[in-house]
Amino acid sequence: MAVMLAEHLKLLIVGPLVVGLLALGITYVIAPTFTARTTFLPPQQQQSLAAASALASLGPLAGLVGGIKSAADQYVALMQSTTVQDRLIDQYGLMQIYEVDFRFQARDELRDNVRIILGKKDGLITVEVDDEDPQRAADLANSHIDELRRMTSVLAVTEAQQRRAFFEQQLERSKDRLTKAQESLQASGFTQGALQAEPKAAAESYARLKAQVTSAEVRLQTMRSYLSENAPEFQNQQAALAALRAQLSRAEQAGEPQSGPDYIGKYRDFKYEEALFELFARQYEMARLDESRDGGLIQVVDEAQTPEWKSKPKRALVAAIATVVAFILLVLLVLVRHTWRQTAMQPETSTQIARIRAALGFRH
Repeated sequence: MAVMLAEHLKLLIVGPLVVGLLALGITYVIAPTFTARTTFLPPQQQQSLAAASALASLGPLAGLVGGIKSAADQYVALMQSTTVQDRLIDQYGLMQIYEVDFRFQARDELRDNVRIILGKKDGLITVEVDDEDPQRAADLANSHIDELRRMTSVLAVTEAQQRRAFFEQQLERSKDRLTKAQESLQASGFTQGALQAEPKAAAESYARLKAQVTSAEVRLQTMRSYLSENAPEFQNQQAALAALRAQLSRAEQAGEPQSGPDYIGKYRDFKYEEALFELFARQYEMARLDESRDGGLIQVVDEAQTPEWKSKPKRALVAAIATVVAFILLVLLVLVRHTWRQTAMQPETSTQIARIRAALGFRH
């Protein structure tokens, strides 16, 4: 084999070198690609001790706030969203640059040129953008962070933002119900001296009991989303709710007025709505305080700069790979050719080859 390879030494040396030079020449025809990179630290989503204590005091209503997913994963998803991609396409005119007719084609091209990497250990998010224009590559990378800031200013992403949005909505609803309950109470002829101390205490006790029933109902409703009705925890919550409803029913029967305006019942409703309103107001203020602390602050660690050197094609690497591949293919070609000739020289094999050629219509 060594002798056979030595006989074709010139081919095995010149051939790969020619292929390598051709590959190197082709790389000069391909437009160079530049890569810009920016790194930022997403807001850290850590629930404060005060907020945790406040949510614990909320009891069953805390289940409505829901579990919070990783903020870093959400930021990556936001930057890869269609909304962000379309804004970047319009801002930089990428449909014309990529020479495409449809927007989905521009999105696919942009997606291929952008890599968003989430660091598992340090928690940093890196945005890498490839483009033939180095300045546009840097601008696109930085624009991803600008669009992320724009999205987070509208959407509730962090734990504090989600709690603030939830309790803000509940506070508005509770405020409307409290106003209606107050108007209804005033329409019944209620005055500050209309109730004695004992009926007033009973009404306030009733309001607290009704609030507990509402909390238990909300808790049971949230448990339906992740537990079956046969689960022990679900059945225990049902039993607790039934017991609270029974207590509420007895309190309502005991508090029914025998005559005169039903200002005691309306006072109960007013105190109930007032208790819920105060509860939501405290939670809302706590969420606003936490949101002001961590906010949606996106801290840029490394801003994307205009790349000074192309990232691809790597000319030396392409030429080296082409040379090695050509050498391997030529060696295989020489070995196959030599094996074929050796086989054809044997009498039995030569006769079979002649028959095959004759059957195929070939002539010697």
